[in-house]
Amino acid sequence: MSAEAADREAATSSRPCTPPQTSWFEFLLEEALLEQHLQKPSPDPPPVQLIVQFLEQASKPSVNEQNQVQPPPDNKRNRILKLLALKVAAHLKWDLDVLEKSLSVPVLNMLLNELLCISKVPPGTKHVDVDLSSLPPTTAMAILLYNRWAIRTIVQSSFPVKQVKPGPPQLNVMNQMQQEKELTENILKVLKEQAADSILVLEGALKLNKDLYVHTIRTLDLLAMEPGMVNGETESSTAGLKISAEEIQCQVCYDLGAIYFQQGSTNAAVHENAKEKFFKTKELIAKNGSSSLHFTIDEERLAGYCQACGVLTSFSDDASQQTTPYSQIHSCMKSGNYQDLVKIFLEDNLTLSLPVQFRQSVLRELFQKAQQGNDALDEVCFKVCVCNTVCDVLQGRTIDIQFCQLFLKPSKEKIDFLLEVCSRSINLENASEALKRKMAAFLKNLCLGLEDLQLVFMISSHELFIKLLKDDERKLLIDQMRKRSPRINLCTKPVTSFYDIPASASVNIGQLEHQLILSVDPWRIRQILIELHGMTSERQFWTVSSKWEVPNVYGNVILGIKDNLTRDLVYILMAKGLHCCAIKDFVHAKQLFAACLELVTEFSPKLRQVMLNEMLLLDIYTHEAGAGVSGERPPSDLISRVRGYLEMRVPDIPLRQVIAEECVAFLLNWCENEYLTMQVPLPLVQTNPYVKLGQLLAATCKELPGPKESRRTAKDLWEVVVQICSVSNQHKRGNDGRVSLIKHRESTLGIMYRSELLSFIKKLREPLVLTTILSLFVKLHNVREDIVNDIAAEHISIWPSSIPNLQSVDFEAVAVTVKELVSYALTINANNHFWLIIQADIYFATNQYSAALHYYLQAGAVCSDFFNKMVPPDVYTDQAIQNLKLLLC
Repeated sequence: MSAEAADREAATSSRPCTPPQTSWFEFLLEEALLEQHLQKPSPDPPPVQLIVQFLEQASKPSVNEQNQVQPPPDNKRNRILKLLALKVAAHLKWDLDVLEKSLSVPVLNMLLNELLCISKVPPGTKHVDVDLSSLPPTTAMAILLYNRWAIRTIVQSSFPVKQVKPGPPQLNVMNQMQQEKELTENILKVLKEQAADSILVLEGALKLNKDLYVHTIRTLDLLAMEPGMVNGETESSTAGLKISAEEIQCQVCYDLGAIYFQQGSTNAAVHENAKEKFFKTKELIAKNGSSSLHFTIDEERLAGYCQACGVLTSFSDDASQQTTPYSQIHSCMKSGNYQDLVKIFLEDNLTLSLPVQFRQSVLRELFQKAQQGNDALDEVCFKVCVCNTVCDVLQGRTIDIQFCQLFLKPSKEKIDFLLEVCSRSINLENASEALKRKMAAFLKNLCLGLEDLQLVFMISSHELFIKLLKDDERKLLIDQMRKRSPRINLCTKPVTSFYDIPASASVNIGQLEHQLILSVDPWRIRQILIELHGMTSERQFWTVSSKWEVPNVYGNVILGIKDNLTRDLVYILMAKGLHCCAIKDFVHAKQLFAACLELVTEFSPKLRQVMLNEMLLLDIYTHEAGAGVSGERPPSDLISRVRGYLEMRVPDIPLRQVIAEECVAFLLNWCENEYLTMQVPLPLVQTNPYVKLGQLLAATCKELPGPKESRRTAKDLWEVVVQICSVSNQHKRGNDGRVSLIKHRESTLGIMYRSELLSFIKKLREPLVLTTILSLFVKLHNVREDIVNDIAAEHISIWPSSIPNLQSVDFEAVAVTVKELVSYALTINANNHFWLIIQADIYFATNQYSAALHYYLQAGAVCSDFFNKMVPPDVYTDQAIQNLKLLLC
């Protein structure tokens, strides 16, 4: 061996060896290993990573002998893995700050659902229907934890997130990231739908005046040893980590304040609720401290919330809030007391309590009001701008371009005010030499930039100027000023100031872009774009606002337009029109679309057809939101245009799927069953899934009630829906170590995804169509082998009574769909007794007996004039009567 190799080997052997990372399965084999591992100073893997690994392994689907993907089995191994994940979270004391920071939304959702399960919260039970005071402490605490996380997640999702720069593209990683993103969005959608219930649960928790307990490793072990035991007042439900009543109130008040504050963006009155909760939190923290065993509140963030609430709400009842500069400024802006506003800014130039960003935002708001025609604000804008500029000078920041623009035409009054601000912004007795030099340099440069000698001498003769500049500096500057002869200025072209040309052009472009964003007048948009393109030919103005979104199928065509002005105009008109449609501003949407149609007709038949399609969709929306609400049938030409769109066979025209979806829903809602059944072209049925679904629904509804032969169309519809609700045998797993808790993907064998089917059904309003699709899903729900209580529905006998491959159907998804569909149907008609019976049966089947009794009685009341007549036997069937007897006994 050479000397060099020997040295290398010696160096290698002398390095300390990194201990191998403990694998997740080792914790399955040795029961005591987990607690030992968690007690280490820096455990590897860390606790949150263990939670991810345990839940990932517990949620892995299995594959049967037919190579079909099955849901994860409920076996001992998976139960232990879930218990281990809960133990790790218990070790972290269920600190949501830690868990939210390190775990993705799907992982934390699964973890908290497991906590609800082990705490004996009945699955499918609405938390808002549960009396927390009657529950064991750990069960009540589990419900609180879940609902706190739900509203915290909603609040967090409303904040902008900086996009992570992607690395080299890898197909499997991108697929996994996309799946996790979709799953997160689905969970968020559910959480937002349940937000009102979560808020009620937490409001109810504030009325609890007792301590609660959260599970520890020990209590989880006790539950694991007694799996069949009812969760009553046993050691396993009261021996956990004690959370005091005041601590619970502090947590809940803070989280409720955050969700109320977020909702205040659309409902200003809610800010009062947020203010009440935040100030209650502040009061409790002052009494008990901000840190405890279970949670920590960011006091700086809480102070910011309190400050914002004080500004956004009336503060007559809170004298302390009136004394803050923020509240005073807000009050001045609201009342138009601009004299006091300038006074506050002047005083703050000494204290420097207002952040520069806040100062700039107030100035921007004043400029916007001035641009809207309030000429009286020009002077106020100048004064606030001068205050900000002097503040910037003293803090060593660059002078803002707005000050330079406002000072292009100086006057005696402007100089007087500027000198007043400078004098009141610096205390010469206590100011440092650096601060004095900054102010002196500012005044000196100001003199050098002025053309009028009278204005220069106003500054140079001021007391502040004399004190700040030395005698020789002052004399040198005055001599330079005197050498400027007025005769030279008259006979020569004035020298262009540094601040003149580039700055004003940039500001003009910015102002025009701001007007472009706000305007919805097609003519004004065109004029602004002409002006902008006259100033610069290098910009693409369709990118000015990130909220201008055009579907990709259209964007590719529009961005292919060669003329820059035309491209910008078409893109912006369409983007603004689509946005107006989304917010139901149909009047402006029609104006924008009409202008865009007129423009593209001149040069692009393809875009002309695109605009005709979008105007058809707009007309559908307009009718459905207006005359259609009162039951007025649409005009015949609109129905003809809808049919024409579905039958259109123009090649290379970009199409949006939502238009076909809305057209089919429109025809079903207005009972155009004859057309959908007999006249739709066969190629259209074969290529468009919504047309096929609409045809099957129309044919089934058309033949109800009918002979047994009519069940052929019902069977076809049944098979299509069963295939949509089936589990796909595709399962992809990433290799980058990041968790993905997707049990299985929606079936791609059906004509559409279940979420797309549900979205389509929620566009339907016709009672018979809704009854038919509800009946189908109820029957599919009842086919399940382990079903205990069947759900009744109208026309349920027309559907097949069995499924060849029962294991392939995702019955959990079917159950969720049934609940969503009946809830939606009751928003269309809350007095449909058949739908009320379905809702009652669902509650009965899920052991929510109080709610079930309510809906059974409501169904009977609406069809019997509040029991003044006999309830029809097809409403109170034998099954319904039997259920009522059980409920009333």
